[in-house]
Amino acid sequence: MPRAAPASQVYSALATITGLSVNRIRVTKGSDGQLVPNDKLVPLQQTGLLDGSKIYVKDLGPQISWRTVFIVEYIGPLMIHPLLYQLRPMLYSSPNPSHFPAPSALQKVSLLIICLHYLKREFETIYVHRFSAATMPAKNIFKNSFHYWVLSGLFLGYFIYGPNAPTAGQMEPSSTSLGLLLYGIGELGNLQSHLTLRGLRSEGGKERGIPRGRVFSLVTCPNYMFEILSWIGVAVVTRSLATVVFAAISAAQMGQWAHKKERRYRSEFGENYKNKRYFLFPGIY
Repeated sequence: MPRAAPASQVYSALATITGLSVNRIRVTKGSDGQLVPNDKLVPLQQTGLLDGSKIYVKDLGPQISWRTVFIVEYIGPLMIHPLLYQLRPMLYSSPNPSHFPAPSALQKVSLLIICLHYLKREFETIYVHRFSAATMPAKNIFKNSFHYWVLSGLFLGYFIYGPNAPTAGQMEPSSTSLGLLLYGIGELGNLQSHLTLRGLRSEGGKERGIPRGRVFSLVTCPNYMFEILSWIGVAVVTRSLATVVFAAISAAQMGQWAHKKERRYRSEFGENYKNKRYFLFPGIY
């Protein structure tokens, strides 16, 4: 194989020999265990492979596309919240045995904004996101879906739609308006950040770039910052401790991702990247 040939040709050749999809194969160098990238833009000579070099090939097992993973993750809350809302009389005991109260205006608003959030995520998954990795091991989808189906779906919904939940009370215009404002800013800011990230990669490509713009100059991952802001808005609207807990768990996870992303930017782009002091929130973290 010519040294100027793309590294992806190694994967294509191995896929032909083994009958496996290129996405199931991982190739590492026998000399140092470094990954040989499945990238058409990286020439073989850049990987350090020479004629006669030893390589190790691993079958990663059945794979599933990242786009499918995201769709499955987000469809959980989209199904669970309306289901819990409709099944209220069967799931909760009523303060008045002879009459089960109708859902409050605040519970209706809560259902609407949570469903809109995940509808937006599904839209972005299908039309906006461009993934650097094509697939992941299929067995991991259960672990990945736990956060959305169980925490954001069952846990959050159960404590929002009950007749004794804080959301069952009277709507407070000031706090509800504040929560909806934070939610709206978070959703729109998150979408704009994702559109900026989309512009860094060609369709089907794996190239990486440095995101630029006003919010990207403040923190490493403004998409996570706006996501958290949106959930703070939901917490203000619902006045539910369960929403606060879910938002805190999500923020902790996104903080770890943002920290790793900053380290990767510094390692990958070196002097071309302006190091950020804050990963998630200006002046805080």
